[in-house]
Amino acid sequence: MEDRRRQDRVCVAISGASGAAYGLRLVEVLLTAGVRVYLLISDAARVVCREELSLDLPDTAEAVTRFLNERFGADPDLLSVYAQDDWLSPVASGSNAAQAMVVCPCSGGTLAAIAHGLSENLIERAADVMLKEGLKLILVPRESPVSTIHLENMLKLAQMGVRILPASPGFYHHPQRIEDLVDFIVARILDQLGLPNRIAQRWGE
Repeated sequence: MEDRRRQDRVCVAISGASGAAYGLRLVEVLLTAGVRVYLLISDAARVVCREELSLDLPDTAEAVTRFLNERFGADPDLLSVYAQDDWLSPVASGSNAAQAMVVCPCSGGTLAAIAHGLSENLIERAADVMLKEGLKLILVPRESPVSTIHLENMLKLAQMGVRILPASPGFYHHPQRIEDLVDFIVARILDQLGLPNRIAQRWGE
């Protein structure tokens, strides 16, 4: 039973890159699927949520948990939000790590910090735990253009087994709304997590 619960736990981190809609939609779909979500939101991501989505997130982790549960109509036992300095959270230790972690979107700064093991905040520490424990780590960079530094950091992490999944939606499904483009990327993330989904049309369908 314990192994089954472990497989149903995913850490989602939303960093300060543009594209907060990807991360929030991923959280919504995971909760709908009954997956336990540990959510980390950087201070910069809060700014992006306000600027891109007109979404003012509450100040405390507990308030954000309640806010998102109401927004998504989720089971309140499935979502836990942790502050960036909450070193007692499960994701800060390999002894209680989630089965997988997704940083979505992943800023260039967060990418660099993970690649060099800085662990100066909870997002970086949680990613470091994934690496040291040999668990699944998926990064969704959303930078354009990318510099040599970005490419070198992505290569370094890919060679360590990290899945690099750029936020580059396809168009073969003839998207009609922005939400269709968001779902395209979220569906690819869910595929990498091994979770069945039908939120986006697949090639050949």
